Amino acid sequence: MSEFRNENAPIIVEADGFHLIDSQGHRYLDGHSSLWCNIHGHRVPAIDQAIRAQLDRVAHSTLLGLSNGPSIELANELIRRTPDGLNKVFYSDCGAAGVEVALKIAYQFYQQRPSGGQIRDKFLHFDGAYHGDTIGTMSIGSIGRFKNLYNPLLFPVVWTSVPNASHDNPDQERQQLDYWTSELEKLLELHHETLAGVVIEPMVQAAAGIKVQASGFLKRARELTRRFDTMLIADEIAVGFGRTGTLFACEQEEVDPDILILSKGLTGGYLPLAATLVTDEIYEVFLGDPWLGRTFYHGHTYTGNPLACAAALASIRLIDENQVLKNAQRLQGVLRRELDLLKEHPNVKEIRQKGTMVGIELALDGAPFPAQLRIGHQVTLACRKRGVVLRNIADVIVLMPAPAMPEQLVEELCQAVGKSVVEVMQSAKQQM
Repeated sequence: MSEFRNENAPIIVEADGFHLIDSQGHRYLDGHSSLWCNIHGHRVPAIDQAIRAQLDRVAHSTLLGLSNGPSIELANELIRRTPDGLNKVFYSDCGAAGVEVALKIAYQFYQQRPSGGQIRDKFLHFDGAYHGDTIGTMSIGSIGRFKNLYNPLLFPVVWTSVPNASHDNPDQERQQLDYWTSELEKLLELHHETLAGVVIEPMVQAAAGIKVQASGFLKRARELTRRFDTMLIADEIAVGFGRTGTLFACEQEEVDPDILILSKGLTGGYLPLAATLVTDEIYEVFLGDPWLGRTFYHGHTYTGNPLACAAALASIRLIDENQVLKNAQRLQGVLRRELDLLKEHPNVKEIRQKGTMVGIELALDGAPFPAQLRIGHQVTLACRKRGVVLRNIADVIVLMPAPAMPEQLVEELCQAVGKSVVEVMQSAKQQM
């Protein structure tokens, strides 16, 4: 926070398409989709109008004992588009809350299902996972700087690793895939009677620095969870709505999870909203006379907010109307082409990419730079001078252009990043 105060961070007062404008009139290309949630750009007429129209009706009313039109319409649209079997929708306010909902549903399900009550109080997660900053989501997260201070507050979990993609070495990727699949199988065999679910970020661990998983692992995880009668909980908060090239990452391996969590891009980057989707089998164990206590006791004040749902409906329809997924697939090629030369830089350890999600890992002779140099942050500051806003994760520079961004702007984004990396590396050499 002290550094933040000293850096005179821009105060954003306006937006124009894919650009943000600060109080001094400076324009910045939004290179990280306003923290991975913007889909179509800013001030999108169709979404603006949807929100204004809803304002003329009602801004908010609770879903506790009532309902509202936009939340019902949105649920129908989500059910139609998400993987098969996910026929029920539970709304909350943000991604972390959506994951907390999933954890509680899974825990309660095994106690109430017809085959007999079981106390399953553990979850399996993966090294490098990030699912949010609440107590439950930190418990199933693996990134130390986000959770270590709070370890005494967290519940025990089981964890293993995911195999990493390796486009340059397919044999190594296959070996990793087989090894980590075998490890997952062993853990499920050992713990399945106490596991309520396996929580996974399909295809990409975003907050780990865009760690891309080996192809086929998600499908294998689905097969194993079915065999061992454990839920597969797919957290598509960061990877959903076109980020990986398809509307949902699970589609790429034809995986139907038991629970799916959506947020971030759900409203096109306009308003907070999350949706936790479950199967009919899960939903039905919560049914019964009120005095039986089968109710899912979880409620948020702004659950199913009509304004947020109206924005989400408009955004989803724009994805179809404007062929955003096709554009995202084109951007994947633009990013790869424009960043290809940067791979040769001696301080670029690796460039990881899936769809429009890119992580550029910087290193010194293959090892991390001294932390006090804050190399990744220095690159984002250099980008800012060139009219681009980005975020870094330690020394990984994360590029996350909106899936609807024009190709020309993505080219500008990549060129600004390339120049900034070169500038900061030259400066770092002089300091060491």
